[in-house]
Amino acid sequence: SEWTAAEGGFTCALDLVKYIRSEFGDAFGVSVAGYPEGHPNAISELTEEEAENMSESEKGRCSTFDGKTYVCKDEDYKKEMDYLKEKIDAGADFIITQMFFDAEVYKTFVADCRKWGINCPVVPGLMCINAYPGFKKMTKFCKTRVTEDLENKMEELKDDGPAVKAFGVEFGTKICQELIKCGAPGLHFYTLNLEKVVYGIMDKLGLSEEGGLAGKSNEADAATMQAVGSAWAREGDKVKTPFGKGTLSEVRSGCGVIVMDDWTLAGGQKPKAYLRQDSYEKDM
Repeated sequence: SEWTAAEGGFTCALDLVKYIRSEFGDAFGVSVAGYPEGHPNAISELTEEEAENMSESEKGRCSTFDGKTYVCKDEDYKKEMDYLKEKIDAGADFIITQMFFDAEVYKTFVADCRKWGINCPVVPGLMCINAYPGFKKMTKFCKTRVTEDLENKMEELKDDGPAVKAFGVEFGTKICQELIKCGAPGLHFYTLNLEKVVYGIMDKLGLSEEGGLAGKSNEADAATMQAVGSAWAREGDKVKTPFGKGTLSEVRSGCGVIVMDDWTLAGGQKPKAYLRQDSYEKDM
């Protein structure tokens, strides 16, 4: 369903930043989102002719999925940067970026921020590589640029879960080192409640306490989590389905078992629905 603002409510992040500063002054530190490749809603599918005639800046942030090219066109990217400048001018203290897998995208984005007069810290947001299906789902959902080398490596490892995690540590460490080297003021990890790869990266970067963190990882509940778009559902969570709301009682290979709260059978029993993983999402 399409989101609509409540009557008298905020319509965008800019409204919230303005409200915080007007009502609370400097009592809070405020971070806003930045989109190095453009907000997903501002990314367009290109025709073959458009793809052949992209500008150099567009080529640096475009992505390809299922043989189709997507990019935030230069005119739309300008609107994105103009809006980001408004959020900073309204009182935001720093920026945390959308995930990316190409350090050059971050470097270009920071340079563009400076061109726009945005001089606050720009913290890179990093989605760790934990599993092949999640990587493919999230990059396609957000139209995130994936380099040819990374794409080929993920295809090579896709059937070996532990190897994907090990590569996630290796790749994550390398990109973090590159970001730190180019002056990133910090690192922000989107963990999705999965700590093993993050711990491994922290150890490799020498940022962990003595003894390291990787050995303390406990992802015993990872199998009970299912990514749907950007939302995660665990066993016991309330979820939304095309047939109403329910409770995720079990995650099986390829599907979730959902007890439908909105339906009641004879004797007060609740029916169960067996739904594909992409057909339900956590009820926030």
